[in-house]
Amino acid sequence: MAYEPWQPGMVLTASRLASISPTWQAWTPTWTTVSGEALPAFGDASIDCAYAVSARTVFWRFDVAFGAGTNFGSGPDATDNWLFSVPVPAAAVIQPIGWMDLAASGTARSVARARLITTGDFGLEIVSGQPSGAAIANTGLVDSVSPWTWTAGMSLRGGGQYEAA
Repeated sequence: MAYEPWQPGMVLTASRLASISPTWQAWTPTWTTVSGEALPAFGDASIDCAYAVSARTVFWRFDVAFGAGTNFGSGPDATDNWLFSVPVPAAAVIQPIGWMDLAASGTARSVARARLITTGDFGLEIVSGQPSGAAIANTGLVDSVSPWTWTAGMSLRGGGQYEAA
């Protein structure tokens, strides 16, 4: 049942309650790039992503640990910004929709803001240095070489919320 705002005289039913009660569901995001070139692939990455919808609010969590078989995108377009699909199309392109921890190792970590690039995809905008205070050389949106050259064992973890279409 699609969400419909409460109106005078409406009766609380199981289906009405289900339309506003979030139930977490597994979700595997599509991983692509802005140009569609140098496409990455999860390979053997550990993916634990889920989302829940309450009324028109989508809550999402993202936990991906990259494996030895992960392809981060390479070649002449290695700096092509990564995009991840949202679980439910967004109502509009707004910023931001959440946060993400970028982890390379114990001290090589950074924070990124998840922001919609389209109503169906978000990118990760690097917004911090490392916890040690060390600067990050490659800033902007995350790609295969930003904020560092990605390899197996690194991860993306975070979550957020946005309005569904």
